[in-house]
Amino acid sequence: MRMKLSSVLALAAALLLAACNSSNVKFSIVSGSENTVLEPIVQEFCAKQGATCTISYQGSLDIGLGLQKPEGLDQDAVWPASSVWVDLFDSGRKVRNLTSIAQMPVILGVRKSKAAELGWIGKQVYMKDILAAVKDGKMKFLMTSATQSNSGASAYLAMLSGALGGKQVIEPGDLDNPSVHDTVSALLQGVERSSGSSGWLADLYVDSARKGTLYDAMWNYEATLKETNDKLKQMGDERLYAVYPADGVAVGDSPLGFIDHGRGADVEKFFTDLLAYLQTDAVRKRIGDTGRRLPLGGAAIQATAEPDWNFDPGKLVTSIRMPEPAVIRTALNLYQEALRKPSLTALCFDFSGSMENEGEKQLQEAAQFLFTPEKSSEVLVQWTPSDHIFVLPFDSTVRDIFDATGDPGGQNQLLGDVAQQRAGGGTDMYACASQALRKILATPDLSKYLPAIVIMTDGRTDGSAEPFLAEWRQAPVPVPVFGITFGDADKSQLDSLAKATSARVFDGGGDLAGAFRAARGYN
Repeated sequence: MRMKLSSVLALAAALLLAACNSSNVKFSIVSGSENTVLEPIVQEFCAKQGATCTISYQGSLDIGLGLQKPEGLDQDAVWPASSVWVDLFDSGRKVRNLTSIAQMPVILGVRKSKAAELGWIGKQVYMKDILAAVKDGKMKFLMTSATQSNSGASAYLAMLSGALGGKQVIEPGDLDNPSVHDTVSALLQGVERSSGSSGWLADLYVDSARKGTLYDAMWNYEATLKETNDKLKQMGDERLYAVYPADGVAVGDSPLGFIDHGRGADVEKFFTDLLAYLQTDAVRKRIGDTGRRLPLGGAAIQATAEPDWNFDPGKLVTSIRMPEPAVIRTALNLYQEALRKPSLTALCFDFSGSMENEGEKQLQEAAQFLFTPEKSSEVLVQWTPSDHIFVLPFDSTVRDIFDATGDPGGQNQLLGDVAQQRAGGGTDMYACASQALRKILATPDLSKYLPAIVIMTDGRTDGSAEPFLAEWRQAPVPVPVFGITFGDADKSQLDSLAKATSARVFDGGGDLAGAFRAARGYN
């Protein structure tokens, strides 16, 4: 069938216009997980420009460590929750034109019936009130790791500020105060589950509610609490009541910055155009509707307040000023080494026959990272003498159970025990999980620890998960079972185990030590 000349010309004009509007740019962004809700806005702009955009999500520490490497990050732009992590790690000043997209206070969401029980509805709540609830055994909470995620670091800085009497700027000498240590350490005893991702933590709260497990509270971004409550409302479940600590809160500025890899002026222009797009009134309104506060926004582009759960993005909050990078680094080390709730970790190491040669070598290297304080402290996942560690090397059975505390001597002992293992035999990760669970449950004063099982395996396991899961369901406390994949591991089995125990699986195929480090952020 022949087309009319006018139709041919119209088609040609349309194709020419499309070609003119198409930038053909390939652009990548590494972002904090809290921005997943904003990805559709970015992708719409990319589609309009004819560009291909990729957004990957990492924790704040991962983003910072990437900036710290001599080669830097591979992505064209960085979008962390706070510029703190750029200031802390970007010593080479690789990031340019860093611009705040939104403001996100980190607050405490408390199950509304629990907030009513504590007498907090319609009242100002101070950090001392939260401490009293924790000490009296009336409340526990979810919180991301302060050394892995910005929301956890923000909650922790607010705790430090509260312990200092609401001091708005934390100075180096403040961190030497023993009474501050005691107060914040007591607050952190309220942590019931930790994670390296604010988005994952919110999903944990919702998924657990769906299964009938109701946590008391969660520290997270104001906007993430809105997203969580929207889901809980749809499910017909009880929502979280927003508590804005009167002593002060830390506010993430959600900055987007450009990293110049010398890929041409069109790439930088694309970034500049994206930044301008995100700052148009129409897009700011959409961002505001998610519950985020706008850096220069007025009431007209803020989400509607929801008084029934005390959500109000127009509410004035006492904001803590971010300390100098050196003070933040000292504070994070203090958290990891002295103040956080101790971890109780059972590590199942797969030494089956398929781990021979390269697999065994890499596992030994991972153990070197885990149990060498000089290495683990570089990325803020070092153990402390208060931590308790079990190492269970396994093949078709558990070969032995090595037990130590996290002091340097104990770590060295575990390193020597692992070094003596050689690959051989079949694989049964469920048998290891069962013995790990029994060791954890037999630990005295279990409530003072954050317990977890971490299984590293490289292949399909023998046995069945059901005997272990039956045992797990009868346990007096829920113990998450994390997986770390290696080589051609059957990820589906680890995924099923992690899902059943409200945990997750980390990919160790490219960087086994890095996967162990990520897992440590959840324990």
